[in-house]
Amino acid sequence: MTLTLGMITFDSAEPGPLATWWAEQTGGRIESDNDGWFYMVGVPGTPYKLAFQKVEDPTPGKNKVHLDFGAPDLDAEVERLVAAGAAEYERHDMDGFRWVTLTDPDGNRFCVTGQSH
Repeated sequence: MTLTLGMITFDSAEPGPLATWWAEQTGGRIESDNDGWFYMVGVPGTPYKLAFQKVEDPTPGKNKVHLDFGAPDLDAEVERLVAAGAAEYERHDMDGFRWVTLTDPDGNRFCVTGQSH
């Protein structure tokens, strides 16, 4: 028996705005909102969903799991994400492999590289 990834879930005190933000950034759409307590976002081109659940006390500190995205133009994509409400956290370059760590409007970290995955 093996596991099958179904969705990646974020805890949030305000899941609706965060789900909307991620849907806009991935070109996805909110598929269900379950009366405002659990949102599911379908991401085009993947079988996976991003989920956002309402919690009274989100886990503090750095998230232990994060999303990695690829984009054909790293700098343009980072600029677009920051204009949409993300914050740039730090830039990395390891022997020519570049990526940028950002945070979404709720403070969750994610990375973007100049290569498509």
